Amino acid sequence: MIRFFLTFIIILYSSNTYASISEKIINKLNEINNLEFSFIQTVDEKEEKGNCIISYPKKIYCKYDSKYNKILVSNGRSLVIKSKKNNHYFRYPLKSTPLFFLLDKDFLIKKIITSNSKLIDNKYYMISIKESNQLINIFFNKSNLQLVGWQTEDIYQNLSVTYIFDIKKNKKVNYNLFKLPQ
Repeated sequence: MIRFFLTFIIILYSSNTYASISEKIINKLNEINNLEFSFIQTVDEKEEKGNCIISYPKKIYCKYDSKYNKILVSNGRSLVIKSKKNNHYFRYPLKSTPLFFLLDKDFLIKKIITSNSKLIDNKYYMISIKESNQLINIFFNKSNLQLVGWQTEDIYQNLSVTYIFDIKKNKKVNYNLFKLPQ
């Protein structure tokens, strides 16, 4: 009987710990209107770096540090990737990419409420979201519950891992950045 009671207490404590972590992550997300950050993105062992601004809902502007001056921009409906290498750009419906979900804070919060977090290497909480046949793993720092990155498959089904750092929240944003290139 005592063993059963102790097991029950441990399970109850564990579920409350995870619930409070989810609640704390949600509280952190609720405080954010926009994020500015640096990133390192690895796609099939190819690493790219740059800076991004996310403005909720569903807007992003990223400038990659490369000789081709690649940019990625979403106005909330479409996603454009442009490279000055050949002055071409590729346009995609945002809803066909994992960014459609990552850039929707309300969607993320709803999914966090119904998902379990998993502690990875005693450093990060990972929340896995499966939506529209896409698996998205989102990572939060264990110590401060700040968003630190995500893992998805890109539109070509390549594994894409994005690590973000030097994060600034709720800065003044120039909304002209989110206009799609012509």
